[in-house]
Amino acid sequence: MGNLCTCFAPRTVKKKTLKDINDSLIQEQALAAAILFRQHQQRNGSGPLFFKRSTSQRQENSKKTQLPRSCSSRPRTVTDQLLQPHQLVNQDIKLNDLETNHFVLVHGGGYGAWCWYKTIALLEESGFRVTATDLTGSGIHSFDTNGITDLSEYVNPLTDFLGNLAEGEKVILVGHDFGGACLSYAMELFPHKISKAIFIAATMLADGQSAISMFSQQEGSNDDLMRPAQIFLYGNGNGRPPTAIDMDKPLLKDLLFNRSPAKDVALASVSMRPIPFAPVMEKLCLSDMNYGSVRRFYIQTLEDKAIPLSLQESMISASPPEKVFRLKGSDHSPFFSKPQALHKLLVEISSA
Repeated sequence: MGNLCTCFAPRTVKKKTLKDINDSLIQEQALAAAILFRQHQQRNGSGPLFFKRSTSQRQENSKKTQLPRSCSSRPRTVTDQLLQPHQLVNQDIKLNDLETNHFVLVHGGGYGAWCWYKTIALLEESGFRVTATDLTGSGIHSFDTNGITDLSEYVNPLTDFLGNLAEGEKVILVGHDFGGACLSYAMELFPHKISKAIFIAATMLADGQSAISMFSQQEGSNDDLMRPAQIFLYGNGNGRPPTAIDMDKPLLKDLLFNRSPAKDVALASVSMRPIPFAPVMEKLCLSDMNYGSVRRFYIQTLEDKAIPLSLQESMISASPPEKVFRLKGSDHSPFFSKPQALHKLLVEISSA
């Protein structure tokens, strides 16, 4: 595959099983969360899911009113203060006056709709409509990842959803990681059904660019933790090109969740699936008339090890969005590490 594959050079790694988690309570809670999410989706499709908040509270010296703490065991910074959902919403915002109050959340490579559980709850409790969909071969979608042959097949659950929207109905698309390329693909097909597109630590590619070419810019840098974590899968035989990319489970925390709570890391460790290889290789065809007509916003994650800030800045410079926001203290997965700060930005962008 020539130079395009330099940042994804295959390596021989024996697939490892999930290591024992020292804190058994954390593991049990994470496994329970994953099971609840799967059961809910099996009953109701890929729609929103509500999780009960943790009943535990921690005391902290502060002049501010004490509020219930989240399930995070990590001390919070001032950039992600714990507030009730109604306190996170600008009281001047009237949901019925927005062009749309419907968010559609698109997960990144290897993730699934399950990763948005905190964001779903916060947005729903603030009065927004939310849809989170498993892309083909992701989450609880039953398709074999190794059988995905192009980007259109991978994005099909999203494009089907957009295609079935009522005449005149619009949504706000939110994409994370490789979900950014999926957003761009959908924007080219359905620009009239998308009010805004929000890229969160996402692959915001230019016309004619592929995700793998974007990642190749990072090769050789001190921030490149992606390559050591990759395990290539060869569903069509060792003599054929890779069909999917798996992640070395013990390296997930350092790469994707270096600022996330242990419970969410455990949930991800038992829920993530391989990333289809063909869509990562595919070049996007984007036009000013379609893709370029949709308002774009980018949310940077400043402690990101998977798509470092320098790479995010490069994509932003190559194809500038309308506005750029910064999430201080966030790793590659802000829906885990900075859920309240992320929620506040999503609400702000909805009224922009």
